[in-house]
Amino acid sequence: MSEFRIHHDVNELLSLLRVHGGEGAEVYIELLQKNRTPYVTTNVSAHSAKVKIAEFSRTPEDFLKKYDELKSKNTRHLDSLVYLLSKLTEDKETLHYLQQNAKERAELAANAATSSSTNFSIPSSTSKMSLQELEELRKQLGSVTANSSAQQPLELTRKILRDKQNKKNSGQPIPVFPSWVYERPALIGDFLIGTSLSTDTTVPIGTLPLASQESMIVEDLLYVLIGVDGRYITAQALVGRQNRAFSLDPNLDLSIKELVTRILPVAASYSAVTRFIEEKSSFEYGQVNHALAAAMRTLIKEYMILITQLEHLQRQGLLSLQKLWFYIQPTMRTLEILASLATSVDKGECMGGSTLSLLHDKTFNYTGDSQAQELCLYLTKAASVPYFEILEKWIYRGIINDPYSEFMVEEHELQKEKIQEDYNDKYWDQRYTVVQQQIPSFLQKMADKILSTGKYLNVVRECGRDVTCPVAKEVIYTLKERAYVEQIEKAYNYASKVLLDFLMEEKELVAHLSRSIKHYFLMDQGDFFVHFMDLTEEELKKPVDDIITTRLEALLELALRMSTANTDPFKDDLKIDLMPHDLITQLLRVLAIETKQEKAIISAEPTELTLSGLEAFSFDYIVKWPLSLIINRKALTRYQMLFRHMFYCKHVERQLCNVWISNKTAKQFSLHSAKWFAGAFTLRQRMLNFVQNIQYYMMFEVMEPTWHILEKNLKLASNIDDVLSHHTSFLDNCLKDCMLTNPELLKIFSKLMSVCVMFTNCMQRFTQSMKLDSEMERLTLEHGTMLGPPTEEERAEEAAKKKLTNKLLAEHADSLHLTSGFEATINKFDSNFSTHLLDLLDKLSVYSTNDCEHSMLNIIYRLDFNGFYTERLEHMSAERSQKAPPLLPRL
Repeated sequence: MSEFRIHHDVNELLSLLRVHGGEGAEVYIELLQKNRTPYVTTNVSAHSAKVKIAEFSRTPEDFLKKYDELKSKNTRHLDSLVYLLSKLTEDKETLHYLQQNAKERAELAANAATSSSTNFSIPSSTSKMSLQELEELRKQLGSVTANSSAQQPLELTRKILRDKQNKKNSGQPIPVFPSWVYERPALIGDFLIGTSLSTDTTVPIGTLPLASQESMIVEDLLYVLIGVDGRYITAQALVGRQNRAFSLDPNLDLSIKELVTRILPVAASYSAVTRFIEEKSSFEYGQVNHALAAAMRTLIKEYMILITQLEHLQRQGLLSLQKLWFYIQPTMRTLEILASLATSVDKGECMGGSTLSLLHDKTFNYTGDSQAQELCLYLTKAASVPYFEILEKWIYRGIINDPYSEFMVEEHELQKEKIQEDYNDKYWDQRYTVVQQQIPSFLQKMADKILSTGKYLNVVRECGRDVTCPVAKEVIYTLKERAYVEQIEKAYNYASKVLLDFLMEEKELVAHLSRSIKHYFLMDQGDFFVHFMDLTEEELKKPVDDIITTRLEALLELALRMSTANTDPFKDDLKIDLMPHDLITQLLRVLAIETKQEKAIISAEPTELTLSGLEAFSFDYIVKWPLSLIINRKALTRYQMLFRHMFYCKHVERQLCNVWISNKTAKQFSLHSAKWFAGAFTLRQRMLNFVQNIQYYMMFEVMEPTWHILEKNLKLASNIDDVLSHHTSFLDNCLKDCMLTNPELLKIFSKLMSVCVMFTNCMQRFTQSMKLDSEMERLTLEHGTMLGPPTEEERAEEAAKKKLTNKLLAEHADSLHLTSGFEATINKFDSNFSTHLLDLLDKLSVYSTNDCEHSMLNIIYRLDFNGFYTERLEHMSAERSQKAPPLLPRL
């Protein structure tokens, strides 16, 4: 069972039980996924489970009747459900809850019915109805019911099926039989209720001698066996889909009546088969049912030949009732099997693959009866021909030609152009899907491969290339599954190879990933990013609304041409993308994919805060079909997450380096002034060490090793699904190890980055206020003047001026320090940074221990390489263990 099916079933169950509030369906889904075990159905386990429920039930007859009815409809997973119910009978707590829940729901339903009902009174009757009148009324109602149930539902069913199929095939409406086919009941080879063989007066059969009775009854039977009422044997009206019943003259001799009742089931079976043939021959019921009806019609023709021969003997006076019984016995078994199949298909409302499943199961059930098995095998082969024709087109050419919705694979109208806009794998996962009820039971194990085979070939066809499997052979139904299993395997291997070679060689998938995606989104091209960040630094400082996108595009083009990225053949596919939301919001969008919150997150308004260019900046990449199957919008969004994360880290590193450069002027300060600069320089170095080690960890300990694993897996991939799986796994691992899938860690990391940025801004403002550069340039002694080199007297004078200036500047710095509270500001930055860093290290330690995320330990080792934070981390761990509740002793 797929994860999506589990979600659906759990939500349906909670809705049915009216369970609201609590922790929701996610808790139960997680428990089911962890604790589910495969259930293998066997006849013994299914029978024992059925017996156990029958013993537990208050109405075992009703249960067994319902079970047999569902079994006759070939209901899927019936035995698994019965086994589950039998286990529930052993769980007293669950039973008590279900009983209480049923009582509450019954009370709610009763209250709703009471509040919505209107008062009405039944008129009293002063006269009583006699038994004869009651019986007459019952017959009339039965006749009306029979006529309405026999005609209207069939017409309504045909209309519903026709509308459904015409909606699916709007360009090609299915053919329809003319109305007179249904309006002339005499064209159907079944009984016409209310008519008789002739208008002659019927002689009471009780007045005739025994030999004459036998002769008259034989004649009647020959008519009844071909669907025509006789004089003394007439067919009763049908009620619903029940078997045909017959009325015999009550004056008939008992010995003859006994033999006649043995023969009449043949006529009932013939009636059921004939109705089935006439009904399923309509186009609305699909090609499989049509083929099955045609095969049954062939067998009925042989039966009619036998009846004709018997009529010939009867005219010659050579056919007695005993001989008729003798001649009809071999045919009785055949018609009984045909009628049983027809009834099962009708009850189960089977079409396409479900009809083939029923026929296949019946064939296997007759393993001990060679004649019955041969008959079912003949019918299954005939019915499977149109289904296998659809299958062959699908697995050999990637084409679905299924006008009657009978095939196991269903096509949905999705546009491949939208694959660059959707934040999921909807096109690949939902363009073609498996319809469970249309999977023949003998193809159940191969259903996924059949789906994948056609999908692979269809992708190549979408690219304008006509593909046909060179090992294509006709698929024929057989009890030995290996025959068509081998054919499907060969077709699957061919389709996998064709699509994989097409993507890898002709469309250069690996080159796109390694030359472009890795270089740009994973920041693998160092010189390009140095050029690009130098060129766009001023532009990206502006608010996002003030940035001119075309200017950024031009600077990107310039950076690409000036760096080694100029050799990349796919560099023109790289584009600028200014996001309407910050990194945290984009993270939530990614985490919400394929969840209930996805629509709400995607349709949410952008953040109200004004974003800077740096916060909104990201790359985008133009991917064409069919590479967009692999590098889809979902994958590109994850690449953008990684890029924005590292790009911002690189920006913070550059800002800290700029602070280091501008702080070189502090060398001119006095020792007194340099004291309180030392704390700022130490904090700057700690921040720089943190940012550089985080970048090193992400690029060289997460992405690079994971990328090598991806490249290795891509070389070993045998089909496109493997490529998708490996690529998704690579992105998932990178996001997880870079702390992007854990909102708690990302929140702490964002606070650390914010502290670093605020610190750099503060230091830049302070350095600019000093205005040291212009003053020192004016007092330099290294250069001469227009009159030549300075004299000794001039040097001494300049040295005195410089000493005085340094003294004044130092005093200015001290006064600025005292007035602005610079030292207190630096101490606050230091305190905040240390607190957040310790919090991050502590959380990383917890996650690496509890969730076995050992790769995150590398960050701790790099940031705490000399044990500076170890003592404080141990202290925090001890405090956390003291706050934890004590474990209860085991009883």
